[in-house]
Amino acid sequence: MGTDPLHAAALVISECQLGILDPGESMMAGLAAQAAERGIVGRIAELAAAFRSAGRPVVHCLIEHRADLAGIRPNSLLGSLAIKHRRMIAGTRDTLPPPQLTPRPADHVSTRAVGLTAFYGTDLDVTLRLRSVETIVLTGVSTNVAIPGFALEAVNRGYYVRIPADCVAGTSAESHEFMMRGLLPALSRITDSESVLRELRERDGR
Repeated sequence: MGTDPLHAAALVISECQLGILDPGESMMAGLAAQAAERGIVGRIAELAAAFRSAGRPVVHCLIEHRADLAGIRPNSLLGSLAIKHRRMIAGTRDTLPPPQLTPRPADHVSTRAVGLTAFYGTDLDVTLRLRSVETIVLTGVSTNVAIPGFALEAVNRGYYVRIPADCVAGTSAESHEFMMRGLLPALSRITDSESVLRELRERDGR
């Protein structure tokens, strides 16, 4: 799949928010359970610390719907749930990241009010280009929608994508494995967090 230069990489953390990941509050209980079972938050936090230490960008892609839900349509299950239950509203607890993934001052936070993918209607693409990013190390949730959607849009924009398999989760083990073995290898290089950490250390001589 060609070369993907990690020296020009950014870590992207997709939709790691309490309204999605907190088992007691998530509107998608299966996804919250899978993320907890797979232990993705701790490993993502470790990657974020390593990227910051190496002087590479850390980007948080968050959902923050308007209070009036303008632009949200019930033309998808996620849109319908957001409208019905008034979830993921800007300024509410739903939108906060877990404490381990709280953005640091040098991180970039990209929010979207509408749509299903992180590039839609946001500053994400221009931010990555202005930071000379060529490779995106993609983590978070979910492997059902946001992760494959992000990977496809990133590839269309010319980025290389790596996905550490131990840093992503889906709504069920079955759907996760289906995507990880089917669509995602066609769009990205599947790896693991330890391989990414090791390469960062080797490139920086540590």
